Amino acid sequence: MNRASRLVLGVLPALALGACSLAPKYVQPAMPAPASWPVGDAYLAQNEATLPLVSYTDVFRDLRLQSLVEQALANNRDIRVAAANVVAARAQVRVTRANQFPAVGITGSATDSETGGGFGRNGMNYSLQGGISSFELDLFGRLANATRAERDTALATEAAARTVRLGLVGDLAAAWATYAADTDLLKLAKATAANAQDSVRLSTARLRGGVAARTELRQAQQVLETANGDVASQTAALAQDVNAIRLLVGTDFDTALLPAGIDEVNAQLGEAPAGTTTQVLLRRPDVVQAEYQLRAANADIGVARAQLFPTISLSALIGFASQSLSSLFEGASRTTTLGANGSWSVFNAGGRVANVEVTKAQRDAALATYEKAIQTAFRETADALADQGTLAERLRAASAFTSAAQDTATLTDASYRRGISSSLDNLDAQRSLYSARQSEIAVRLAQANNRITLYRVLGGDQATAPAGASGSTPAATGN
Repeated sequence: MNRASRLVLGVLPALALGACSLAPKYVQPAMPAPASWPVGDAYLAQNEATLPLVSYTDVFRDLRLQSLVEQALANNRDIRVAAANVVAARAQVRVTRANQFPAVGITGSATDSETGGGFGRNGMNYSLQGGISSFELDLFGRLANATRAERDTALATEAAARTVRLGLVGDLAAAWATYAADTDLLKLAKATAANAQDSVRLSTARLRGGVAARTELRQAQQVLETANGDVASQTAALAQDVNAIRLLVGTDFDTALLPAGIDEVNAQLGEAPAGTTTQVLLRRPDVVQAEYQLRAANADIGVARAQLFPTISLSALIGFASQSLSSLFEGASRTTTLGANGSWSVFNAGGRVANVEVTKAQRDAALATYEKAIQTAFRETADALADQGTLAERLRAASAFTSAAQDTATLTDASYRRGISSSLDNLDAQRSLYSARQSEIAVRLAQANNRITLYRVLGGDQATAPAGASGSTPAATGN
């Protein structure tokens, strides 16, 4: 290789990587949400000065639930799809980046020719040619911005995978808590049915003894059949809960890992700290995803702008030709070709200018999507904090109501058996107690779901982040 060839091959990569960029300057968008969480009667005080990253093991402390989460992260099919998407996105970055570097190729041939229908023979000819053909100099940053756009798209895909993982853990915890609440409701329905059966037997005896009307028996039977219907419904609900958990886990699991009641769930649930400022929202994976998509759209503007300028390509080829394979690489048989080619679309009816406007509009849409993601995150978190601030009072009221209903039912039943209270009073007391216990279980489930929701909406689970995933970075905006 002569000096000119070495010079060209050494300079080309530097020219390609040292191009200017026509993409707009990156500017962090202003956060379209209040700087702090709302305050008032519905909200508890948030005293955390800083917000550390948390793991699902900090919030979901029950070892049985943690075991199910580990199985789900290994076997859930949505997780596998998300992981495959990340691998594909990372590979696509390498595909696009390869265009910034020259491609070196080698071709060779060997021919045996003759002329005159076999009366004359020219003999063997050997040739070998290699080098760089039509390598584009990235003077205006088209290829660099295309690579940057793909890289940001890959980071957005990684953030989307984190969203899938975060959602899976939250969905599994919610299904686990629902199973616990349904277990309590089934126990309650069975106990109510047993008590109602005793009332039916007592009413039947009183009817036969002529001291009660048939309406008393029928009312007792209504309570019994209502409870029997609830037993059937809750039995089906428990089976469906198991099916939902099995789907989330992605494989069969040991049912011994299921909770026995909602109180077990709440006793092992921690709280995800919300911090004092709404900057925590910037770490939510859906917000991070929208931000990287905004950056990719910004880089696409640079790609479109670069297409308005000339394209310059270089070629550097070295060839060898000989009638003898042994003398193929002798100096006399070598040829060197250096070339340059430039092209510029002078007129295309405004298509390329319009393409720049398209990318700007797409960037504006990505910016609006990013801002909407933050606003949605603020609303979801504020709603969860409002629930958190009032659930303690709701649970206290529900527990007090159940206690009062239990006392009323006990006293009324004793009065009824002594002939003081009417059967209607006794049945009403049983219905009220049944309803009160159902309501209390619902509030306890709401308390569990609130902590699960806060885990979701704060979106900072360090344990579910993919390897090499990045956090939020300055977003791309500009003119």
